[in-house]
Amino acid sequence: MEQTMRRIGVLTSGGDAPGMNAAIRAVVRAAVHHGVECVGIRRGFTGLINSDFIVMDAASVSGISRRGGTMLYSARSDEFRTEAGQEKAVATCKMLCLDGIVGIGGDGTFRGLHDLAQRGIAVVGIPGTIDNDISCSTYTIGYDTACNTALDAIDKLRDTMQSHERCSVVEVMGHNAGHLALNVGMGCGATTVLIPEKKIDLDRDVIEPIREARLVGRTHFMVIVAEGVGDTYEIAQRIKETTALDVRVTVLGHVQRGGAPTSRDRVAATYMGYNAVRLLLEGKTDRVVCVQNDDYVDYDITEALRMKKGIDEQAYKLLRELASVTIIPRSSSGS
Repeated sequence: MEQTMRRIGVLTSGGDAPGMNAAIRAVVRAAVHHGVECVGIRRGFTGLINSDFIVMDAASVSGISRRGGTMLYSARSDEFRTEAGQEKAVATCKMLCLDGIVGIGGDGTFRGLHDLAQRGIAVVGIPGTIDNDISCSTYTIGYDTACNTALDAIDKLRDTMQSHERCSVVEVMGHNAGHLALNVGMGCGATTVLIPEKKIDLDRDVIEPIREARLVGRTHFMVIVAEGVGDTYEIAQRIKETTALDVRVTVLGHVQRGGAPTSRDRVAATYMGYNAVRLLLEGKTDRVVCVQNDDYVDYDITEALRMKKGIDEQAYKLLRELASVTIIPRSSSGS
């Protein structure tokens, strides 16, 4: 490796995701291993503007991989979008003698890093978001944990839903992407899943599947809704008015962001953090570390931001086919 780095910074920006701490740990320890000092920038680009930082070493990140959230805190910064804000951020980089920065977050984080790269700061991004909506990467830090957190809550809901013969409408996170809702829906065996990528017809996509299931004896139903689809309470009200079912809404909300990261998120974050430092040491900049077909690769940030990521059509088709299978109730009479 080309030893061009003496000191680097690491920050987390945007929404937090389980596994970010594991990525921070990997960045810090990879840097220390190669004789590079590391500075933690707290509160994302806001902290970079306001010189909010801590000096980090191997001991400072000991044991953090198992913790959710981000020890560096996270924030969104309107000021950084301005020329003046970016100039302040660059001034902080110069004051701290930072030769490079690793940023962990989503598309907004990558755009901020690209702005710094345009001003001469070496940068590498790591995709961290529970929505798994980073187009250049098939997997993002936090996604697996969020899916498991949602499934755990839904499994508990199903117990009480079955006891009272109800329809449960569960809203999961995902403003513009239905990856989380689709994966959770498959995992819990939902009656139907509503996602932003698919045009919704309530009669066709919700009411009809419930009616068909009722005709063959089903007494409980699970509808998963990505938050970007629309008003979940209106959807529930339409189901209630049309089917006369007892319908209850559960909005999982930010509970999906929390909790100890799964093994998959910890391992992926570790690989990504290490590779981010490797890229900086090789003299590369304006790059994003990605996962493609289980391989860790990197893309130019501008190229990465231009990429489009569609929903898994095969998974969507599979979910609908399995949900529509006719179930013949077993006879309750004994022999």
